[in-house]
Amino acid sequence: MGILHTFWNSPIGPKTTHFWGPVVGWSIPIAALADSKKPPELISGNMTTVMCVYSALFMRFAYMVRPRNYHLLVCHVANESVQLYQLSRWARARGHSQKKDEDAGGA
Repeated sequence: MGILHTFWNSPIGPKTTHFWGPVVGWSIPIAALADSKKPPELISGNMTTVMCVYSALFMRFAYMVRPRNYHLLVCHVANESVQLYQLSRWARARGHSQKKDEDAGGA
C-alpha cells in the first residue's frame, strides 16, 4: 500500500500532467502503427514530416523538464520510430528512392 501511496503523491504520479500527458500521447504512435497496414498512398508526407519534427522536439523537452519525464520520452521515441517508418513507406510509394537510382545510373 505504501508504494501505491508514494506513486499517487509523486511529482510524476496520476495527479499530474507528467503522467496523463504521456498516457494520452500514446494514442499517436498506436494510431500510426495501426495505419502501417493501410496502403502507403494514403499517407500524408507533410503531416508525417511534421510529426517527426514534433516528436524530436518533445523528446528533448521530456528529457530536460524537471522532474525528468521518461514516460513521455519513451512515448515520443516510439512515435518518432513509427513516423519515420511511415515516411519511408510514403517515399517508396512516391518513387523517391527509384528516382535517385535512375539519376545516379543516367549520369
